[in-house]
Amino acid sequence: MIQYRNLDSNDICRDLFKDFIRRQVVTKCLRRENGEWVVKDDPFIDDWSEDDYRFLLECLHNTLQTGGALFGVFDGGTLKGFASVESRPMGTRGQYRELSSLHVSAECRRRGLGRVLFAKAAGWARAQGAEKLYISSHSALETQRFYRALGCTDALEPDAAHTAREPFDCQLEYRL
Repeated sequence: MIQYRNLDSNDICRDLFKDFIRRQVVTKCLRRENGEWVVKDDPFIDDWSEDDYRFLLECLHNTLQTGGALFGVFDGGTLKGFASVESRPMGTRGQYRELSSLHVSAECRRRGLGRVLFAKAAGWARAQGAEKLYISSHSALETQRFYRALGCTDALEPDAAHTAREPFDCQLEYRL
């Protein structure tokens, strides 16, 4: 049985992710060349190490401690996806709230869980007064197709810190 719920700091521990499968086999990515997006072969496997999980837990705790939101989707009590939104306004007018994470376990992708998590994150950001979500997104072609299908477009104000940290990420926005 699928259940969505808000998560709090008490929920965030390594055990929450014990059955979560982050693994993504990537073959093609979007890359910006001469101001245009092009599809490039760039095969690799994206997965999280224990250090990555420790960092994720720190980030999620920080999100909640600073007033952000965290949503989870569960199947039979097991975490199958999550989304986090930061409370800090971004952009020249504070028009953005950052969708800092959106992940669905590998065996549950393409079932609509990510769409619902995205909608919950967007609703929360709208309630905080944001005009848009800001997304520094993985450049994998499948990931970009997901965000574009939701109506995301290239960010009008790419955030320099995100671009510097992840130069291959696609900087996107979603009008709320």
